[in-house]
Amino acid sequence: MDHVYALIDCENFYASCERVFDPSLRGKPVAVLSNNDGCVIARSEEVKQAGVPMGAPVFKWDEELEAMGAEVLSSNYALYGDMSRRVHSILEEDALELERYSIDEAFLTLPALERKELQRLADRVRRKVRQHVGVPIRVGIGPTKTLAKVADLNGKARKRAGWGKGTYVCPAEPKLESLLKRVPVGDIWGIGSAYEKTLHEKG
Repeated sequence: MDHVYALIDCENFYASCERVFDPSLRGKPVAVLSNNDGCVIARSEEVKQAGVPMGAPVFKWDEELEAMGAEVLSSNYALYGDMSRRVHSILEEDALELERYSIDEAFLTLPALERKELQRLADRVRRKVRQHVGVPIRVGIGPTKTLAKVADLNGKARKRAGWGKGTYVCPAEPKLESLLKRVPVGDIWGIGSAYEKTLHEKG
């Protein structure tokens, strides 16, 4: 294989954009609401850790959000779209090809370098986006898009555990099999709840 894939995942994207736009929000819990200001559609890490779920009706969580001193903001899609374009512009500099997957995710096609070189490239891309746009990202790299997603999940878990900064490159066999055994099958990209049940039944 002459190429690999990198999944770029902007962390807490809407909340991160708001912090770039208004630096006074940095270090504060941030919740972003839906169009009608009815539900929480984006959460900073502090709000996630406090247990506020995605899509939560804000009136049910008013007390918790106020107690943690959270800033609760109306959504600003013009800002998020502009920030997304800026991130993608930076990513294109290092990619053989870029596929915009969503407003806060993209797949990059990269040359199939040695794992250490790919790790250095992932770290450089993460730093570059943070420096030039201000948005934190994770980078997961693998030989397929599905494995790039798995790498992102692992990078996310490692970062939350204090082991890294959110970049991870899938290892070769047999370490890859060991990694996959630690990933719940329902977390794999493209596997829905019904298929997850079938796979569990088959062991």
